[in-house]
Amino acid sequence: MLLADRVYHIMHSRIANGAYAADQRLPSENELALELDVSRPVLRAALERLRSEGLIYSRQGAGSFVRPRDDQHGLGYSPVETIADIQRCYEFRLTIEPDAAYYAARRRNQAVLDELQQVLSLLSDATSQHSHREDADYAFHMTIAAAANNHYYATSMKALREHIHVGMRLHGRSLMNERSSGLEHVLEEHIGIFDAIRAQDGEAARARMRAHIESSRGRLFEDRLFDLSLK
Repeated sequence: MLLADRVYHIMHSRIANGAYAADQRLPSENELALELDVSRPVLRAALERLRSEGLIYSRQGAGSFVRPRDDQHGLGYSPVETIADIQRCYEFRLTIEPDAAYYAARRRNQAVLDELQQVLSLLSDATSQHSHREDADYAFHMTIAAAANNHYYATSMKALREHIHVGMRLHGRSLMNERSSGLEHVLEEHIGIFDAIRAQDGEAARARMRAHIESSRGRLFEDRLFDLSLK
C-alpha cells in the first residue's frame, strides 16, 4: 500500500466514524501533512481520491469539506443496530483477517513493511497519550488485507469499514476505562502481527491475527457472548 493509500484510508475512516462531520471543514493541508507525517503531494493525492469518490468537496479559497452522504452503509451490508451485530462482525472478521495476514506475510514487500511501521508509530503515540486511534487501527488492518494481494480481502474490509469502526470505537473506550495496561497490550498484539509478517511467517501471522481479534472481542464483551442460535 502506498503512502497516499494509507492517508486515504485514515481520512476515509475519520469521515465514516464521524470524526469529521458533514459539511465540516477539514484541517489545512499543512496541518494534515504534519500530523500524518507525509508530504503535501502525497496528502493531495489522497484528498483527490476522496474528492473523486464524492466524500469531500472544495470551496475556492476556503479549503476542503466533508460532503453529506445518504449511502452510509456499503455494498448492501445492513447497518449495525445491536450489540449482537457487533459480535457478528467480529465473527466474520475471524473468517477473513487471519488468512489475509497469512498471505500478507507470504507476499509482503518492503513498501508494506514501511506502511505498517508508520501506522504502528501512530498507534504507539496514541497509546503513550492513553488514547486509541480507530483510524490508525483500521489502517493497520486494511494495509494487511491489501498486502495479501487478493482483492477479495481488501474489498470485504472496505465494505465493512463502518461496521468495524463501531466495534473499534467501543473497544477503544473500554480500553481507556481500564485501570490496567489494556492499551499497551493491544499495541503489543499489533506489533506481534507485524513481526510475523516481517519474518514472512504466515502461520504465526495467521495465529496472531486470530488471537488479536478474539482478544478484542473478549475485552469488549467481557467474554460473555450472545447465543445466536436459531430458535
